[in-house]
Amino acid sequence: MTYLGLAAIFVAATVPVLVAAVVLRRPDRRWWAVTGLTGLALCVLTAVFDSIMIAADLFRFDESSLTGIHVGLAPIEDFAWPIAVTILVSSLSLLLDRPRERA
Repeated sequence: MTYLGLAAIFVAATVPVLVAAVVLRRPDRRWWAVTGLTGLALCVLTAVFDSIMIAADLFRFDESSLTGIHVGLAPIEDFAWPIAVTILVSSLSLLLDRPRERA
């Protein structure tokens, strides 16, 4: 199995939680903006720190299992994890948050 295939499984597993959260809670634009900015920030941090760790030779990837697309030194497959975490945590917080009563 390639890194991309493994990453796709994890991202795909978070999508039903997102769909449930969106259907049940109908988030506003603010929630979407915050979720998008969170994902963007995590991807930037992933690019920076993965590149540093790869440059320091703390770990290596099997090049035959990568697509060959990199952001800095970080393979594109590494960005699936922050995306999956953003989707899952944001969706769960939306689902588990109690609806506020209007005054």
